[in-house]
Amino acid sequence: MIKREDIYYDSRDEVSRIHAVCWIPEERPKAIFQIIHGMQEYAARYDEFATYLAGKGYLVVAEDHLGHGLSSKPEDYGYFCEDDAPTVVVRDVHRLKKMVQEQYPGIPIILMGHSMGSFILRNYLCRYGTGIQGAIIMSTGSMSGFVLQSGVFMSKFIAAFESEGLHYRSPMMENISFGSYNKRIANPKTKLDWLSANEENVQEYIADKMCGVPFTLNGYITLFRLIKGAQKQKNLDKMPKDLPILITGGADDPVGHYGKDLTSLFGRYSKMHIQDVTLKMYSGLRHEILNESNKLEIYADVYNWTEAVIMKYKK
Repeated sequence: MIKREDIYYDSRDEVSRIHAVCWIPEERPKAIFQIIHGMQEYAARYDEFATYLAGKGYLVVAEDHLGHGLSSKPEDYGYFCEDDAPTVVVRDVHRLKKMVQEQYPGIPIILMGHSMGSFILRNYLCRYGTGIQGAIIMSTGSMSGFVLQSGVFMSKFIAAFESEGLHYRSPMMENISFGSYNKRIANPKTKLDWLSANEENVQEYIADKMCGVPFTLNGYITLFRLIKGAQKQKNLDKMPKDLPILITGGADDPVGHYGKDLTSLFGRYSKMHIQDVTLKMYSGLRHEILNESNKLEIYADVYNWTEAVIMKYKK
């Protein structure tokens, strides 16, 4: 029987406590699989997928980022921290990784980042990539340097005129970020139909009080800086060339510009001579591929890729 355990540890912001979930298999795990969740959600949303992997012999772990889930008070959702939040959130992921590895030394570890988590992971690979055995970049995207710089400037500009400052939740920033995401969907039923073709998943997300809370201006600045860091060539040059990487997502995902960003990232990594990079796109699927109606197919594909990585590691 799979054991699920909640743990807490100190954040690198030196103020907060980070909540994390561990899914522990019955026998000694053959690998560690760490999930880095996306924007406006939390670790326990991956329970079904994590339980599936734990049933295959993996120890699965995931933390709630600052400003998310049980790592934050609801009134502070969407706010990371005051100082250098992009670095702090990456280091919080790394701290969990180190804690788990100390408990289970000598076994391989795979990291998977979804959506905003993919940008956290892409920064992580530039900083700590030599310490893991594989990475899954899921439902990622890209933005031009001009757009990112403008987004940071606009967020700071709005904050200067609001009494809440960087804690302010700006409807304009939310509309700029997400307002166009439903444009290719005929007769959308909700403003979040772009998340998933699975209507039940969309409704569950909407009903979940820990999901979909608008980001603060601090949250948007953090996101923009994470994306910038993930795209900066100076950082990318620090990535290990022999790390197996899987880039995956839905071909109908607006975050990845309907597959273009995934293909572009694959090409960029290939030109950088990353030796083992794989691209896997799913036709007809949107942003949350792990929650689509055919999710078991995606589960199996992730599992099979991970198994292949583990076999290479053991050799």
